[in-house]
Amino acid sequence: MKLFELQPAPGSKKLPKRKGRGHGTGNGKTAGRGHKGQNARSGGGVRPGFEGGQMPLYRRVPKRGFTNIFSKVYTEVNVSALNAFDDGTVVTQELLKEKGIIKKINDGVVILGNGELKKKLTVKAARFSKTAAEKIEAAGGKVEVI
Repeated sequence: MKLFELQPAPGSKKLPKRKGRGHGTGNGKTAGRGHKGQNARSGGGVRPGFEGGQMPLYRRVPKRGFTNIFSKVYTEVNVSALNAFDDGTVVTQELLKEKGIIKKINDGVVILGNGELKKKLTVKAARFSKTAAEKIEAAGGKVEVI
């Protein structure tokens, strides 16, 4: 095959609808917009959430709650995910990210107790659930809060 022989797959190229190009097309004259009115004009239509002058839903519903600026967002890792490491490994937050177990560290990593741990590891994380700490220590590993 030569470069000049390349062509798009059949059916992959479709011409756009030519609106307002004669009544024989079925999209002539008003170009599918109907007669007059707000929606027939360029830039016409109403903004999202507009209910025709009626008090919109987002203003009828009361405001509630707030965002705590001091809250910490922890990345959760289950004990079962730690089986990806070899025996005796010191598992840190950076190592978890490097290995692809987590995408982001955020405000730290919390180890949760879902699953089984079959490796003896030293795990360093911001927080541990009780069951996670028990499972790590039961497997002969160590828990270090950083």
